Amino acid sequence: MMPRLSRHTTPSGAVLGASAGDASGMVHLGLGNFHRAHAAVYTAQALAVEPGEWGIHGFANRSRDVVSAMRAQDGRYSVLELSEAGRRAAVVDVHRGLGVLADEPEVFVAAVAAPANRILTLTVSEVGYCRSPRHGRLDVDRDDVRADLADPAHPRSTIGLVARGVAVRAEGGAPMTVLSCDNLQSNGHVTRAVLTEFLHASSAPEDVLTFVRDHVTFPNSMVDRIVPSTTSGTVADVGELLGVDDRCPVPAEEFTMWVLEDDFAAGRPAWDRAGAITSDEVEAYELVKLRLLNGSHSLIAYLGILDGRGTIADAWAQPFVREAVLACITREYLPTISLPRDFDVDAYVDSLSHRWANAALGHRTSQVGTDGSVKLLQRVPEPALIALRDGRTPHLLALTVASWIVSVAPPPGVEPGPHAGEIREPARDRLAEVTRGSAGPREHAMAVLRGGFLPDDLVAHDAFTDRVADLVELISRSGIRAAARDAVESVDDRRVS
Repeated sequence: MMPRLSRHTTPSGAVLGASAGDASGMVHLGLGNFHRAHAAVYTAQALAVEPGEWGIHGFANRSRDVVSAMRAQDGRYSVLELSEAGRRAAVVDVHRGLGVLADEPEVFVAAVAAPANRILTLTVSEVGYCRSPRHGRLDVDRDDVRADLADPAHPRSTIGLVARGVAVRAEGGAPMTVLSCDNLQSNGHVTRAVLTEFLHASSAPEDVLTFVRDHVTFPNSMVDRIVPSTTSGTVADVGELLGVDDRCPVPAEEFTMWVLEDDFAAGRPAWDRAGAITSDEVEAYELVKLRLLNGSHSLIAYLGILDGRGTIADAWAQPFVREAVLACITREYLPTISLPRDFDVDAYVDSLSHRWANAALGHRTSQVGTDGSVKLLQRVPEPALIALRDGRTPHLLALTVASWIVSVAPPPGVEPGPHAGEIREPARDRLAEVTRGSAGPREHAMAVLRGGFLPDDLVAHDAFTDRVADLVELISRSGIRAAARDAVESVDDRRVS
């Protein structure tokens, strides 16, 4: 029987970078695969170059399984890199405390408040920031946010919990940094704004507001690595490569990138010496990633799902998907981005093609399509509005929204295929509610578009809503390939009246 991964069974030379000291200097919320394959890896590699007390006290939102597995392995786990060149695995050892937020929120609050912990990092997905899809500010109509505003000392929402930790920390005055590692445009600015809105709305004392303004920094960051879900194959590959039984390994592509504003109130690990880029152009890098990678990823996923494709690599192998995605990149995304200095966009797009074609990852279309009601808000509205204001109809962005609608809330009588049901969509119940009684695909689409899932200023453009409804109708009648072909052929053919 293969030994369980632990401090005592880690193969010699298999630890990635260097272990952190016994103390933590950071708190992290969101122990999913992305954090463990990205920021945790950079931290381990940074500590190999420049040792320090930067261990991570990590909290899962609700996943007790990953916390139990990591605890049984002394906080260790492996990262399995999968590329066209083959497989390799290494062990990460930087977590010095583990918890489940849903079970022990007071422990999280205490960790954020502890002066020794100087950075709070977040991978809570776009959903965790509690923002309204209509206006982008704090969503005070959410049940958990409303409850937290009434009783901020006993929060349950992510923002409420972060606010509580920061408020308790303010009593001692130790400066700190809150670092979002999620796919949000200007994620540092967004985090500061929504946290400040919560504090104001919950009538936080003035000294807490002053502390946040003067002693808490919120650097912007751009994170980039494709990290699929763990499977039994991941466990088997790690066992074969390292000779240990790891119950919580993480698969990932070889490519990784992290761009950071260097604005840390109380120091940071030497992430720049581990390959992270510090830059004053983070927002430009963010737009490149959010639109060219993330926006395209969503389109690949929904086209693939409706074409019966289970993985991103299989979807990308279909010529109609490549044609639609590349047209969207060149005609509808790139014109909306001011590229970073000396950025080779052709090389970047070429690298994206190779990454999407990486069949070894087994990246599920349903995983990429998860949380679309929130993710698309970062990827579609602004570039669509830029096009519309310029007198152009963004056909491929409309196709992205239309294919999302059919994937997660298909019109009556439309079968979206076997992979659509695997998508985790937090808005499914609301989508079902607003579309109940719709007479046909077009009316169904209009019910979604007017149901508060997209910003009001985008829905106000009839050219966009009509185009989305046209494409939902076409998908329902003739299939996704016909709709994608129609969208590609229509690019720049019709101006907004």
